[in-house]
Amino acid sequence: MTTDTTGELGTILGVWGHPDDEAYLSAGLMATAVAAGRRVVCVTATHGEAGFPADDPHPVQERKALRQRELAASLGVLGVREHRWLGYADGQCARVADAAAAAAVAAIIVEVRPDTILTFGPDGGTGHPDHIAACRWATIAAEQTAEVGARLLYSTKTRAWAERFMSGGRRADVLMVQDLQPETVDPTDLAVWLTCDDAVLAIKVRALRAQASQVEPFVLAAGLEHYSELVREEFYREPRPGDRRALGLAENH
Repeated sequence: MTTDTTGELGTILGVWGHPDDEAYLSAGLMATAVAAGRRVVCVTATHGEAGFPADDPHPVQERKALRQRELAASLGVLGVREHRWLGYADGQCARVADAAAAAAVAAIIVEVRPDTILTFGPDGGTGHPDHIAACRWATIAAEQTAEVGARLLYSTKTRAWAERFMSGGRRADVLMVQDLQPETVDPTDLAVWLTCDDAVLAIKVRALRAQASQVEPFVLAAGLEHYSELVREEFYREPRPGDRRALGLAENH
C-alpha cells in the first residue's frame, strides 16, 4: 500500500460523534482540502451536551447551544461551510437503531457524493460508544451506497505516536474504557498520514481552541507547544478483515 502524505482526498465527508471529534482527527485534512478548492461536509451525531463536568449548572439546551456555536466557529476557522447534525442524544448513540442512523448517513452520501469518507476506527479511538456507533453507521452506509464509489477510511494511530503521547498516566486522561488498548498500526499499514506543516497546524490549533469548553483544559494542562505536537499528525487506514466483527456486524461473504 502506498501511503498518501499530501492530504489530497477529493471531496471529503466526515462522520463523527461529537463536536471537536472532527477537529482532533481531521482538521488538517479539512483545511488542506478547502485550500485546494475541495468540498468538505461534516456530519456530527450529537450536540455533545454530556461533555461537561458533573457539577456544571447549565441546562442541557444551553450546553447544546454552546457546543453548536463552538463547532460553527471551529469549522469557520477551517473554511468548512457545510455541516449536518444527526440529532441524537450524547452518550446514547449505542441505543439508536443502526438501520435508521445508517440510512440518514447514506442519504447524505448520496447527496454529497464524496470521494472519501472519514470516520473513527472500530474501537472509536477512545472506546466511546458514540464513536463506535458513528463508525458502524458510516461503515453500513458506505456499503449501502457502494455505487457512489466513496473510499471509507478509519482514523488510527501509529505505535510511535502512542509511545510518545500515550505513555504513563496520559492514557487515563483520554480513554473512555478502562484498560482499553487503543489500536496502533505500522506506518506501512496507513492509507493516509498527514503531518501538518506549521501553517496548517496553526489553523488546526485555532480551530480546536474555538471549541474552548472542551479543548482549553487540555491546552492548559499540556502547554500549547506540547498540545500542538500532539495534534500535528492525522492517520487513517483502509478497512480490513475483522473490522465488521469488531463493530458487531456480520462479515461479508
